Amino acid sequence: MNVHAAVSADKAEMQRLAREEAYATPLADLHPGAPKLFQNDTLWPVFERLRREAPVHYCTNAPIEPYWSVTKYNDIMHVDTSHGIFSSDSTLGGISIRDVPPGYDYPSFIAMDQPKHAHQRKTVSPMFTPDHLDELAKLIRQRSASVLDNLPRNETFNFVDRVSIELTTQMLATLFDFPWEERRKLTRWSDVSTALPKSGVVESPEQRRQEMDECYAYFSKLWNERVNAPPQNDLLSMMAHNDATRHMDPDNLMGNIILLIVGGNDTTRNTMSGSVLALHEHPEQFRKLKENPELIDTMVPEVIRWQTPLAHMRRTALQDTEIGGKTIKKGDRVVMWYVSGNRDEEVIERPNEFIIDRARPRIHLSFGFGIHRCVGMRLAELQLKIVWQEMLKRFDRIEVVGEPKRVYSSFVRGIEDLPVRIPG
Repeated sequence: MNVHAAVSADKAEMQRLAREEAYATPLADLHPGAPKLFQNDTLWPVFERLRREAPVHYCTNAPIEPYWSVTKYNDIMHVDTSHGIFSSDSTLGGISIRDVPPGYDYPSFIAMDQPKHAHQRKTVSPMFTPDHLDELAKLIRQRSASVLDNLPRNETFNFVDRVSIELTTQMLATLFDFPWEERRKLTRWSDVSTALPKSGVVESPEQRRQEMDECYAYFSKLWNERVNAPPQNDLLSMMAHNDATRHMDPDNLMGNIILLIVGGNDTTRNTMSGSVLALHEHPEQFRKLKENPELIDTMVPEVIRWQTPLAHMRRTALQDTEIGGKTIKKGDRVVMWYVSGNRDEEVIERPNEFIIDRARPRIHLSFGFGIHRCVGMRLAELQLKIVWQEMLKRFDRIEVVGEPKRVYSSFVRGIEDLPVRIPG
């Protein structure tokens, strides 16, 4: 048996054991938000069982406060669009399954309810208009070409670091007009801001506090520069010169900056890495793409569904209500599992298959719905489209030569390390 066959057999055995455990565990004891499920990629049978047997499930068997899991597409849509019933407000716990740790509850517009949410969101939306995206497309293509042309041949390298992080960090630096030579700070701050204590990203709460304080101090300096300069076409300047955001308190400013960094970093970075892995694992789809590169237009939303770069969003019930026949009490935390809704066979045909020419690829939940739908989703799609156009021009194939290392998180569904090789 060769190495690839052995690895494949090990994966199949791990998935078999995960399936056995998911169905043997009493329903009441399932904790679908356990980060280890996501790090090991063994989450699928847990959510499959919940969709079938308990689509609205109450978990009390977790080291965090009890929470409701909403796992079916239409129920998720109901929660995501019922803004008067389910709150995103950071003072009620925010948008993640775990309450924001004290001292990190920076309010951002994604963690606000109406009407404040809309006023702050509108401030940055001009960055993502069609005309501005057309301008950014030229820059994305130049940078993609440069990064790809400098990749090694016939040697193993980490695609996440050399391509996914580099391209997304370059774009973030442009969006913020951030000092170019220090742009990797943005990636680091994004990782630190979403890291769980056991993730290994930081070694202690004190280190995390120190690094987030550094982020705050750095952006405060840039903010003061933009406030005192004429308006420019970058996100900081847009916020500094708009009445809805110009007088934000420091925590609100920090919240919006972290939101824009994480939003601009995680979605694109992890879907870019996930697309290489998905096409490696589905060689017949890669052949289809090589034979018809125009399929990139449907491959991009399909891989965003397949990867689901943010696995969930959380809300807090503002009143007693009902979902799927279950009574939700005021104050309960309600977790919308986008990663599960994107595999709901009642809405998405053959959801466990990666199909790059789906008839309706954009019905996925990865960007959310309603007022909180991802403001930068068109830019994320544009970056993915262009990088694949440029990769297809250059490479006959990209071989994944080792197991991906996944992020320890049930929020960010990411890949830290993807060893690949490009044949010469």
